[in-house]
Parts: sequence; C-alpha cells; structure tokens
Amino acid sequence: MSKIIVLMGAPGAGKGTQARLLQERLGLPQISTGDILRARAQGQDLLGREIRAVQDSGKLASDDLVDRVVQERTAEDDCRRGYVLDGFPRTIVQAEMLEKLAADQGNEITAVVIDIPREILEKRLTGRLMCPVCGEIYNIYFQPPKVDRVCDLHPDSSLIQRTDDTPEKIYVRLKTYDRQTRPLLAYYEKTGRLKRIDGTLGPEEIYKELWRIVTGT
Repeated sequence: MSKIIVLMGAPGAGKGTQARLLQERLGLPQISTGDILRARAQGQDLLGREIRAVQDSGKLASDDLVDRVVQERTAEDDCRRGYVLDGFPRTIVQAEMLEKLAADQGNEITAVVIDIPREILEKRLTGRLMCPVCGEIYNIYFQPPKVDRVCDLHPDSSLIQRTDDTPEKIYVRLKTYDRQTRPLLAYYEKTGRLKRIDGTLGPEEIYKELWRIVTGT
C-alpha cells in the first residue's frame, strides 16, 4: 500500500523543511498546498484572483478550493507510490476529503504533528526571509544569512519577506490555526494514527524522529 504522510503543525513549525527531507530520502513528492496556492495566485484567471484575495486577507483558503488543488496535483504520475502532504488537511472537512481520496487511490495515511511553543512560532514567522531567486529560507533570529538580507547562494539577490508574514497576518493565521486545525489532532488521535514530535529540536533531530515514525525503524 502506498503512503500518504500528513505533516501537521502551526505556521512556522518547520513542516516544509521536513517534507523536503522526506522527499529526498523516500523519493515521494512533497505537496505543499501553500506553494501550489502561491504559484497559482500569480495567474490572472478567476481562480488565481480568488486565491490571491484569500492570501492578501491573511485567511486560509476554503476547503473546496484546497481540495480541488490537491486532487489535481495528486492525480499526476509521480504520486502513484504516495506523497508527503505539507499544509493539508487543515480542517476536519478537509481530513474527511483526504480519507475518501486515500481510499480511492489505495493509500494509507500516517499523521505527524510538530509541536512548538507559540512564542517561538512568532519569531520564526516574523523573522523569516526568502530568496526570490532560489527560494532558500532564512530567519533573522535563528538562521540569518552571512550578509544582512542577502542570499548566501545568490549574493546579487536581496531577501524578501512573504506577504503573509507581517505581524497582522501572522496573528490571523495563528488564530485561524487554533480554531480550525487543532481539532485535527483529536481526529487522528482517535484512530491511533497521530504521532508527536518536539518542534524545539533542531531540524536534523526532528528528521530522525520523523524518519523513525514513517519507516517504523
């Protein structure tokens, strides 16, 4: 049976980093709904404008909108052996959608949550900077570039802050996470599929824990 690995945690918990590490080791595609939605928001069609309006408000995309994006992406050939989900599901409704999708695809779901204190999350988000050329992520508090606001890999590129990383939008995102996504922990805990990892550990330590959970070794 193929694997669907669901990585959960508040914005800034490090889901994207761990998803990329799992992709490298397991050879399964990382599906970040945030990345897909941000890329799709660049489009000038009706769907692109709809996604862009949601992002500009700091709110989460609707269940129906995200479900459409996930179904489309996981139907591609590289997902036949399974995939790593980063940022989906976020709500009980989305989790139920994923159950049906997994059954249709013949996949097994493993859910993992990266737990991290709120004060650390806020620093991770407000201090996050990204290279517009390669997408490399930095943080002014925890992982600053060698030269202030300049990418280590592209010295001609000034680092930028994502439009949804302002304090006002971060507040909205974290409140929305508490209201909509935290109930998912109980949802997966009831079925014995929820595993927890201490998010204050370093990225490599988190990865070792995650690898043990996913592979059972």
